[in-house]
Amino acid sequence: MTTPWGEFALTRFPEDPRERLRAWDASDEYLLAHLAEEKVPLSGTVVVLGDRWGALVTALAEHRPTQITDSFLAQEAARLNLARNGVETGAVRLLTTQDAPPERVDVLLVRVPKSLALLEDQLLRLAPAVHQGTVVVGTGMVKEIHTSTLELFERILGPTRTSLAVKKARLIFSTPDPSLERPADPWPYSYALPEDVGPVAGRTVVNHAGVFCADRLDIGTRFFLRHLPAPGARRVVDLGCGNGVVGTAVAVADPDAEVLFVDESFQAVASAEATYRANGVPGHAEFRVGDGLTGVPDGSVDLVLNNPPFHSHQATTDATAWRMFTGAKRVLRPGGELWVVGNRHLGYHVKLKRLFGNGRLVASDPKFVVLRAVKR
Repeated sequence: MTTPWGEFALTRFPEDPRERLRAWDASDEYLLAHLAEEKVPLSGTVVVLGDRWGALVTALAEHRPTQITDSFLAQEAARLNLARNGVETGAVRLLTTQDAPPERVDVLLVRVPKSLALLEDQLLRLAPAVHQGTVVVGTGMVKEIHTSTLELFERILGPTRTSLAVKKARLIFSTPDPSLERPADPWPYSYALPEDVGPVAGRTVVNHAGVFCADRLDIGTRFFLRHLPAPGARRVVDLGCGNGVVGTAVAVADPDAEVLFVDESFQAVASAEATYRANGVPGHAEFRVGDGLTGVPDGSVDLVLNNPPFHSHQATTDATAWRMFTGAKRVLRPGGELWVVGNRHLGYHVKLKRLFGNGRLVASDPKFVVLRAVKR
């Protein structure tokens, strides 16, 4: 990536030589070019919110910025890209969306996330640290910035306008208004589950901002909850746990089960733990933010439950699902099972048969399938 601060070698995380997607896009380039052209002072506290693969903080490392991200993969990418480009350890402060934000922000750079709820939550958390002299610049591709995005900046920070589009990217400029009466942060959000979802019927779900379908039960998970395996597995993983409702359902049905909740989203794992605690489940649970099943010992798990994502930001990809499936095969004991829910058109049955040598349809409706693969 060529910037006014030099050229940087960048990659996504985890590294894959076959990966064709770059670790930056035109919106990152547009923002960096704007900072240089307008000579934006970067001597104060610079906060970069939502930097997807560390491109922004790597380019701005000499100004010792703080990165705030919901993504473990993005944080690891930033850490590795900084090292790859010879940046000293500690030059960039790496925070998660669950950490306390800096007390003062002089420059706020925002890579607009896919989730409007996550943007709302994070702007509300950062707003007390923003002052009248804070420079606020957002960036994103044109298809990612909507009227609702601009209204959010204006409602929480102050008067907002946009730039012209360059290479299908656009900038957002907000002028902080200290007199603005900001709304209360509505996150996390809780609701009761419907009565047709098995052992967790009527139970409480807690969602932090940014978790998939944060204000309601998504239809794929609802279908999965109706077709979960019978109790009996001792060591269970809710892989890509989201708000943790699937793993909580297992724990409610079988208090002897040990459930590991795993997700790469800090918001998701916080939601899963809050959901589990809110329901007073008596069993044993572990909550882990990480790269899939990395760190889980081989052959240590009886059952993996998975609703894999098929998007990486705006890109459609099956790479995450494939890594989840291969990780599941590694950690399962012989005779252990992987249960997957997914859209019918994604063809997960083909991948499971290729990987496990078997795969069975457990349930289906016009939109979703639940599949079962057994490690031989």
